[in-house]
Amino acid sequence: MIMRKPVIVGNWKMNKTKNETVAFIQAVDSKVTNSATWGIAVPYLALEDAKKTAKNLVISAQNLHFEDNGAYTGEVSASMLKEIGVDWVIIGHSERRQYFGETNETVNLKTKKALNEGMTPIVCVGETLEEFEKGMTQEICKRQTIAAFKDICPNCMETVVIAYEPVWAIGTGKTATNEIAQDVCCYIRSIVAEMYGQVVADKVRIQYGGSVKPEGIKTLLEQPDIDGALVGGASLIAESYIAMMNNLG
Repeated sequence: MIMRKPVIVGNWKMNKTKNETVAFIQAVDSKVTNSATWGIAVPYLALEDAKKTAKNLVISAQNLHFEDNGAYTGEVSASMLKEIGVDWVIIGHSERRQYFGETNETVNLKTKKALNEGMTPIVCVGETLEEFEKGMTQEICKRQTIAAFKDICPNCMETVVIAYEPVWAIGTGKTATNEIAQDVCCYIRSIVAEMYGQVVADKVRIQYGGSVKPEGIKTLLEQPDIDGALVGGASLIAESYIAMMNNLG
C-alpha cells in the first residue's frame, strides 16, 4: 500500500492583515502535529511576516506570474517569493480562473515556472455547478489536468500537489460527499497514471477542497485517493484550524 503524507493548506484568499496573520500563527504554530503537512496560503503582504513567525506551518503564496520580470503591473514573480523563503504556491484556483482570466495555458506556464524554481505547486482543477449538473465532471477534470501538466517531467510530477475543487462547493456550504470526492480524486490519479505511469501517480498527493469543515476532515482523509484538503473559511479561525489538527489525530 502506498503511503502518502496528507497535506492540508488553508487558503485565506483576500483575508487578514499582517498583524492578524502573525497573531494566528502564534496561536496555531506550536500545536502543529505530524499527522499531516499543515500550511496556510496568506496574502502577499503577509508572506514575509508569516515566514518569519512560523516554525512548523508551511507558508504558501496564492499565485505567481510565469515570467521572471517585466511589465506586468501588480504581479509577483517566483524569484520574489523565493527571496523571502516562500516555496509553496497555489496555482489555477477557480477564483483566479473566474475573475482574473486564468486559463489552462497560464496554469501550465505557472506550474512549470514553480517547478523550475524548486517550488511546490498546489494545482487546482474542478468543475462548475453547471458542468457538474451536466455530468461533465470527468471531462473537465481530465482537460484541466492534462493541460496543467503538459511537458512536465515525471520527476517533477512527484513533488506536485493537485487540489480537486468542485467550484459548486467553494464557499457555498455545499460539500461533495466523501464518495463523490473520492471518485473524482481517484479519476484524476488515473489521468496522471495515463500521462506518467502508475508509479508516479501513486506518489502524487491529491487534495479535496470545497467547504471542508473540522468535523469532516478525518473521514474525508480515510478515502484512499484523498491525501489532504485545501481549506477555505474553516482555516481563518485559529480554534477551527486547531480543531482540524486535533480531529485528524
